[in-house]
Amino acid sequence: MATITEPALTARGRRPAPVRSFGPLLLRLHFYAGILVAPFVVVAALTGLAYTAMPQVERVVYADELTVAEPGGTTVSPARQVAAARAVHPGGTLTAVRPGDGDATTQVDFTSPELDEEHRHTVYVDPYTGAVTGQLTTWYATTPVKTWFDDLHRNLHLGAAGRHYSEFAASWLWILALGGVVLWWRRRRGTRTVRHLLTPDLAARRGVRRTRGWHAATGMWLTAGLLVLSATGLTWSRYAGGTFSSALDALGAATPSVATDLRGAHVAATGGHHGGAAPSAGGAVTDPGLIDGVLQAARADGLSGPVEVAVPENAATAWTVTQTRNLWPVGRDSVAVDAATGAVTDRVDFADWPLAAKLTRWGINAHMGTLFGIVNQILLAALALGLICVVVWGYRMWWQRRPTRLDRRSRAGAPPARGAWQQLPGWGIAAGVPLVAVLAWVLPLVGVPLVAFLAVDISVGALRNRG
Repeated sequence: MATITEPALTARGRRPAPVRSFGPLLLRLHFYAGILVAPFVVVAALTGLAYTAMPQVERVVYADELTVAEPGGTTVSPARQVAAARAVHPGGTLTAVRPGDGDATTQVDFTSPELDEEHRHTVYVDPYTGAVTGQLTTWYATTPVKTWFDDLHRNLHLGAAGRHYSEFAASWLWILALGGVVLWWRRRRGTRTVRHLLTPDLAARRGVRRTRGWHAATGMWLTAGLLVLSATGLTWSRYAGGTFSSALDALGAATPSVATDLRGAHVAATGGHHGGAAPSAGGAVTDPGLIDGVLQAARADGLSGPVEVAVPENAATAWTVTQTRNLWPVGRDSVAVDAATGAVTDRVDFADWPLAAKLTRWGINAHMGTLFGIVNQILLAALALGLICVVVWGYRMWWQRRPTRLDRRSRAGAPPARGAWQQLPGWGIAAGVPLVAVLAWVLPLVGVPLVAFLAVDISVGALRNRG
């Protein structure tokens, strides 16, 4: 670690007490994180930008499968629609049905021996005529083109190993955003008005000062959105997402689900809901034709809007009907129905979900651009474009700060001075060590690289001092 220059003596011959501050370390960390993490952030922003247009792209690419040419009128029964889908896809097991409404087709999912557990063959049926309009191989009910862009954003089509890139970007995004806010706040000392913090200094001469103004002011506008993107992206990441799910389970805040066991244990213990009759039991294969009664019971129990009907494997398990409204206000009410009696045996309303589970659901929908429809998509696109601009301006500052004198010429600006950690207050070091340890456990792709950076930085400084 480089030696810090000793301060000048005071008038009485005493050296003033060194100023202890987090600023130098934060500046150095922001600098290196900006250089090393920014490429991953840009890739995530570009792929996310492409993903925001998927609702419109899907409706163009799969117009025949997803939409009805002439919506309106009376729909045929769900059972007849399932029968039509089965006629064109005789193999596999029926797993789910999403009844069409308005200009949307009905989607009927089947398993297939050549597909894994996450994929299905989905047959699309015109709900007004009962005619099949097409079929696709889907991933969790997602069309192939949307799945392709989703994989591009999540893992660059590199599988499990590729997920490290997106988690790395999401893990550091909030640090870069908050660090930038603090640094800009410190730099604007004396002019910390809303106008000065949120607008660039256009009076500054061309060069690093003007670029910094655009970089920082734009970052200030984006900070809230970037924090949301970072937090929601981490909820389903590989490592941090697993820790998050475990924490929700431990706190009893995981997403609840209806009980589907019809062998009497649940109803005997709780008495059921809405005065439902005792469930039937048995091991026979489920009759797809029962969907009419199941859907009718769910609608009578108050489930409105778009729903998904999950088909059980046998008669000893209840059918489940779940709302799938992703627009605000989100609809995720769910009921379990005994198809033999038409009784609703259990119900879970979205209003009764734990707050953490609701926040997770809202956050995921916002991250995917579905919470507020087209407005959500526009906001995400603006965030992505703004983030790319901030990164470009950051690299431009690095280039503008390069020495240009013939005897000191360099291709890029020098990093902030080493030895910043020595200027931390004592309590900051004492608190920082356990904090980094916690980060390494909760957010491994923050904590582990941070520890590595500090170790390398200290080692290089020690070697240079020794030399």
